[in-house]
Amino acid sequence: MVSDDMDAFVQCQRARPPPLTVQHARRNIGDRTSTLTQEPPMSHVSLKCTACGNLHDSSMDTIQCPDCGEPVDVRYGPNHQTGDHTWAGVPIPMPYHQTGQSVTLGEGNTPVVAVNWVAGEVGIQNVDAKLEYMNPTGSFKDRGTAVMMSVAKELGVTEVVEDSSGNAGASVSAYAGRAGIIAHVFAPANAPEAKLQQIKVYGAQTHSIEGPREATTQAAIDYYQQRGLVYASHNLSPYFLEGTKTFAYELAASPAGVPDHVIIPVGNGALFIGAWKGFQELLAAGRIDKTPKMHAIQADGVMPVAAAFAGKPWTLEDSRPTIAGGISVATPPRKQQVLDILSASRGQSIGVDDTSIVWWQKAMASKEGIYCEPTSAAAFAGLQILAEHGHISREDRALVAVTGFGLKDAPPA
Repeated sequence: MVSDDMDAFVQCQRARPPPLTVQHARRNIGDRTSTLTQEPPMSHVSLKCTACGNLHDSSMDTIQCPDCGEPVDVRYGPNHQTGDHTWAGVPIPMPYHQTGQSVTLGEGNTPVVAVNWVAGEVGIQNVDAKLEYMNPTGSFKDRGTAVMMSVAKELGVTEVVEDSSGNAGASVSAYAGRAGIIAHVFAPANAPEAKLQQIKVYGAQTHSIEGPREATTQAAIDYYQQRGLVYASHNLSPYFLEGTKTFAYELAASPAGVPDHVIIPVGNGALFIGAWKGFQELLAAGRIDKTPKMHAIQADGVMPVAAAFAGKPWTLEDSRPTIAGGISVATPPRKQQVLDILSASRGQSIGVDDTSIVWWQKAMASKEGIYCEPTSAAAFAGLQILAEHGHISREDRALVAVTGFGLKDAPPA
């Protein structure tokens, strides 16, 4: 979100393009043969840098701005046909053309349930949970993967690389298989065994990487560049965010409408950013008259967003192990976007400890019948703190995104 395009452009020109690292996985496509076959023109879509605002042609190759190295987002041109796609009964802009050939497993339209025990526990009258683990592979990632793989299929991609702590890897593996695309999934060696087995059973070629989470990303970057493959990164792909924005469309179409607060566990922030984009599109189209306060919850062992939001220093060396592996991301490439959304929505970002996460994971199962993974439980721990500190009033309506299923990452005995 850039308020002054000229100032941002000047800053971009002054910035030296970053080296190829975990944070900036830019591609040198002139040094290899791409797995893209013949790319049909996607004249209704361009890619806009989130920092300098420069526009670039749409492509699966462009995941970061060639000018400054920052992430890019999808922008729709005047020739976009708003009626080509619908979601939750309303038109929705999408980057791919061939609606009948989209790669889908029936993702989305997940249930929203009232969690009355939670409401009483935290002192808020109305708390809902959106059960994103009801998506086909058990997490919200299917929303983004469906769109990302639909674009890949339309552009003739035959082979992709992804790095993931589990959920995104399983999702990419499943949807790639359905699209007839070969998937290479890099995962941390210490990822939950259930998640690793799920990735394998869907047919991906798996690569287990020792060391910190950042080592897995770097290994994936090295692999796709050396072999001239496409990096289908759920962290960086602008098309992935086009899928996660459907979360907002469903909330807007629900009988209760848009809640006052949306609480989301945040690692890389794909659901957080995508949901906000969806709310902004709906607001611009006149389909909603308000947007919610967006709250980003992190584990206090790995909290780059929460620390930056509070104006506190935080570095990779400050990381500590956490049970919430799905949000254990020390260097999220879209951190500034998350911070911008927190500011624009007047939301909060906080870190929660593992003791609270485990307590909430067990409590949600025993009291509400909702078996969520630790990453999702962190959001409920965050909800409690937000309520205690007065950021959510008793009369407000809050909604928590339950992003993944507990069978993938069970609590300690």
